[in-house]
Amino acid sequence: MRGHRAATSRPPRVRARSAAIGAFVVLAATVPAAASAAGTQEVDTALPYVCALPSGRQPVTVRVSAVFPDRAEPGEAFSPTDVTTTVELPAEAVADLTALEAATARTATRLTVGVTQDEAAAEATWRGTAEPVPVPGSGPLTLTTTGDVPSVTGQGDGDLTFTAGNLAVDLELGTADGTATDPGALTLDCSPAGDAPGNGPLATVPVGTDTPGPSGSPSAPGSSPGTPDPSPGTPEDEQGNRAPKVAEDPSAKTADRDAPPCRYDDANPSTSASLNAYITGYSNVSKLRGASLIPLSCVLVEQGPTDIVEFFPDFSGAYLAQHSVGRLWYEGREQTPPFQATFLTFGFVPTKATMVLEQTGPLTLDGAGETVFATGQTSFETRVRIPLVLRVTALEVNGTPLDVGAGCRTEGPLRSPEPEPSKYPGDHLVLSGSSTHQPPAMPVGYLLSSGGALTGEATVPAFTGCGTGGEDLDRLLTASVSGPGNHIKQIQGQTCAVQVFNPAECTEDLQPLKIPVPER
Repeated sequence: MRGHRAATSRPPRVRARSAAIGAFVVLAATVPAAASAAGTQEVDTALPYVCALPSGRQPVTVRVSAVFPDRAEPGEAFSPTDVTTTVELPAEAVADLTALEAATARTATRLTVGVTQDEAAAEATWRGTAEPVPVPGSGPLTLTTTGDVPSVTGQGDGDLTFTAGNLAVDLELGTADGTATDPGALTLDCSPAGDAPGNGPLATVPVGTDTPGPSGSPSAPGSSPGTPDPSPGTPEDEQGNRAPKVAEDPSAKTADRDAPPCRYDDANPSTSASLNAYITGYSNVSKLRGASLIPLSCVLVEQGPTDIVEFFPDFSGAYLAQHSVGRLWYEGREQTPPFQATFLTFGFVPTKATMVLEQTGPLTLDGAGETVFATGQTSFETRVRIPLVLRVTALEVNGTPLDVGAGCRTEGPLRSPEPEPSKYPGDHLVLSGSSTHQPPAMPVGYLLSSGGALTGEATVPAFTGCGTGGEDLDRLLTASVSGPGNHIKQIQGQTCAVQVFNPAECTEDLQPLKIPVPER
């Protein structure tokens, strides 16, 4: 979102950077489902949506394709496969991107899908991601994402009907020289376009209704031979109907999985502003044409207040700012847990490295945004800055261990392009995320409190101190790994506010409940 029209003269220090975009409608037709093979049905549907852009309302078509089973049994879990979400931006929408000097766009989608059976209902989130695509200078732009989706289980006989709901399209934008635009990320908040043609269900999967009984006749309604009655613990809707069961969103796993400790203790006493959270993700290694997993790590944060920096000239809203500080924490050190990555060095030599990322200076989280008092609509962008040195603790090349010694590391911190170098000098990593919030809906995008995706680009410095006994491995690692253009996507989970226990956010011993799943 660009600044409030009445506030174009505000000082640069409080300039809001936003992820909101604007609203559109288009009519489209539905392609009927077709059976592609025994036991499955293919769906390819074009839907009219209303979304938000900086310039206002623009038309867009959203296409959803997937493969569903042609039927299922009560209590049988299944997942749609080959799920693809395609957003067709018209020329007017592309003009909004080129106005930001965007040359590339990396896309992630979050489609809410309603699942109904008789009068009972549930919701699933279908997530998709894509590699960056060029943004044309003019004309339309097609963005296509793919990804796995949660499984669904019918609780009794009756059709399971899948219907597309609200859609969020996260765009990470880059300029022709590889730096981020300003803002570096936009989120298109989209909703189905009313009663326009094409707004029918995505698919219908019959559950149990035509399953032959013992005598060869269809089973009686509500029963299926050999299938137990729904469990008494099956969730019900407000009318008492047993709702379809949707598996947990893969991006929001709970803390019953393996995770490093992430808690405050005597050595790390908490305050009223203390938050803790898990982070993970992927970092591309441009030279090796691969990606390295950022290990599941703990971050401890002291959250600063959200201050009103300046009111709009007409006092209809205000510009906001927030400053917080934090640190990585693993076994008493400000670092990530050790992690391994395996690549083909020089295109053919298998190389496995064990590494850690060490924090060598302050971790800061600075947010800027704006809010409109009458509607409560708020946009916010957060920039995370942290100096991180990459240390290599073990190396194996083509199956042969090489002794890297105790001091093998990059010469300095990973470094990103810094939008405000005079204010934030020195080498450090910069990750950005943005959000929009229109009450009563939940916020969309990254917020420090609720988490989300943070992205950035990093240059890996040359290596030093690698090797023992006169064997110099600095040049091997530098030639293999060091260099610019390494894209990073970090996912932060929901924070735990340790001074106010919330069982939806914290474990009983005040660790973060939500464990994020890395995304490319």
